[in-house]
Amino acid sequence: MSVRFYGGPHSDRGQGRPDWTRYIPWALAAITIFGQIIWILASGNTRTSLTILTVISFFAAVVSHSYLNRGLGWTLSFFSITLLYGLLIEALGTATAFPFGDYSYSDTLGPALLGVPIIIPMAWSMMAYPVLLAVQRLVSTPMWTAFIAGWFLASWDLFLDPMMTGEGYWVWNSIGWYLPGIPDIPLQNFLGWLLGSWALMYALNLLPRKVANDHVPNTLLAWIYFSNILAALVFFGEPAVAIWGGIAMGLVAIPWLWRIWSQPQW
Repeated sequence: MSVRFYGGPHSDRGQGRPDWTRYIPWALAAITIFGQIIWILASGNTRTSLTILTVISFFAAVVSHSYLNRGLGWTLSFFSITLLYGLLIEALGTATAFPFGDYSYSDTLGPALLGVPIIIPMAWSMMAYPVLLAVQRLVSTPMWTAFIAGWFLASWDLFLDPMMTGEGYWVWNSIGWYLPGIPDIPLQNFLGWLLGSWALMYALNLLPRKVANDHVPNTLLAWIYFSNILAALVFFGEPAVAIWGGIAMGLVAIPWLWRIWSQPQW
């Protein structure tokens, strides 16, 4: 496979666009981070509303960043793939218990399509964007990019699933084997995420690689990593979640953070 790189420091994307538009992704990222901080302090319906709001704002932040920095064609390709993939794999999961296990969604997360709340494919999509860009900073070969990025995305679920299951957003109908310290989530779920993430990242890595100012997705990804460790350890009293997620995600996050600190793009 031929991987194309956009290596120039400037491009024609954005020419003629008002200068203030570059702040749109930052504003949406700030809404996301602020909303997730408030989420910790909220409860009940307010927490559910903040869950929906922050998924939408995170998604909007990365879509707007992608459009402003990578162009319309790349953006349409990336988010069409991720949204459709997220919807179909979750619909398959709820209908057949493959690949995640036997689970079902509650009716608290808003409108659904094929039995899957719409914000769920948006969550797949919003995280896939910074994860792919992060791993592309670390490796260049297609197979290693897909493998490492798939691991990185799947490891996020070590934080996500215990938190969201605890809120009752979805229910596991059977557990079976589980990771030590995380008894409420089946091990199959994490293995299913790994399998599904590998397939998704392999497809996404076929898109042309385009170098851009990725401070917005980098900030969101770093925030997700550190805030989830803190939330699990301090606010939810789940040290096992903090350890499993911190180590699994950190295997990629720490080298990536070192790379963007020691070799900034600009």
